[in-house]
Amino acid sequence: MDVTRTSSRSRPLRWLVVLVAAVALVGCQDRAEPAAKSGTGELRTDPEPLVERFPVLAALEGARWMSGTFGRADVPGPSTYWIDAVVTLPAAEVERVRSACAPADEGRAPDVVAGLRAELPGGPFLTGDALDAAFDHERWHVSAFLDPKSARLVLIATGT
Repeated sequence: MDVTRTSSRSRPLRWLVVLVAAVALVGCQDRAEPAAKSGTGELRTDPEPLVERFPVLAALEGARWMSGTFGRADVPGPSTYWIDAVVTLPAAEVERVRSACAPADEGRAPDVVAGLRAELPGGPFLTGDALDAAFDHERWHVSAFLDPKSARLVLIATGT
């Protein structure tokens, strides 16, 4: 009997073991690093796309923002999008947001993409769950950071 040959019955099992091991290895690699933000690198100033996604920003006076997708473009499947934005609000809107959301200085600072960091106000930033929820819309989740001294709001948004 030739021991180097495998029976046709053991081949499917062997392939299953190899497949499970490969999936487990890929799954471990995905957990080791969070998906990176990728995009064109364009610093945008047009407010319309922001207001379309976040209608509560209708009163904004100015915006600087960047966007893109998470992960690698060469991997097929549905995309998760990101937007990092620094928007300027009218003073009355800043007070309305503070009154409605009661954000607090929790010592947090926004972590935006490198191309937008020069646009960040100095802080300290007011944050909180109610502030985040005020800017969530449809399939977009937002982490919001308000700098009332500069009347700027920083949004870090993720959506599908």
